Amino acid sequence: MLKSLLGRFARDSASVIPDAIWRVGVDSLPGRARFSADDLDRLRALCGALLAQKSMAGAGGLQLDATIQVRIAVQACLPILNLGLPWYRGWSQIVVYPAEFKVPRRMTDDDGVVHEYTDELSGESWDGGPLLLSWADVESSGGTLPSGRANAYNVVIHEFAHKLDQLDGDADGMPPFDRRLHPGLDRAAWMRDLDDAFDRFGWELEMIDRSLPHDVDPESDEAARFYAGLPLDPYAAHDPGEFFAVSSETFFVAPHELRDAFPAWYGQLAAFYRQDPAG
Repeated sequence: MLKSLLGRFARDSASVIPDAIWRVGVDSLPGRARFSADDLDRLRALCGALLAQKSMAGAGGLQLDATIQVRIAVQACLPILNLGLPWYRGWSQIVVYPAEFKVPRRMTDDDGVVHEYTDELSGESWDGGPLLLSWADVESSGGTLPSGRANAYNVVIHEFAHKLDQLDGDADGMPPFDRRLHPGLDRAAWMRDLDDAFDRFGWELEMIDRSLPHDVDPESDEAARFYAGLPLDPYAAHDPGEFFAVSSETFFVAPHELRDAFPAWYGQLAAFYRQDPAG
């Protein structure tokens, strides 16, 4: 049963986050040192507005408290710091599980055969619906990925990037642009740089896959050292929508790594988010 614990945050159109709770929340902010006092004040106000407008609920027995909610809000609001809360329009609920959660799936293949299976997820964004998170993965954000890479994992940024991508339909790696906020962005140039980075990353991943010893499972911990040199988590190769979401994680958490690997694609993300964390 979902238990909404938004409490006092829901009473106003924007909430004032207490100092002690804000200090704990902002400690989880990727690249905190690069933000000015004015940036942090704007981020704090944005978090208060998010917490007032979105319903946050615990599931699977998780008891939410204000600290958990603020920590999630800080990371969620980082991508829209210079865009604004309306970029998270069209949905209303954040559901937080204590750890990875299971989602039943049903798929019909090309032969008309129905397959039913269960996915174990750390996060998911439903188009027009809730955003789901694993609190254990939120806590480990900024830690080490299963692939062995450090400092580029942030499930909150990943899922909220999907919400931005879904504003104009499917999560296809092509979020909408605003003429006022994105005067220099061009859809054709965006897709050119996205496709180029996506294809090159896929090629790098394929070369590593081919070099794996036959007795090493690509999904195993033993394979982690083979993928540790990649600029992004291998999941980015799944499709352009996941490439955008994984790139957004790395953009905010390990920006120099992304800029060095894909400078043109990094430039597109910097223009979209209106931030330059590697600059």
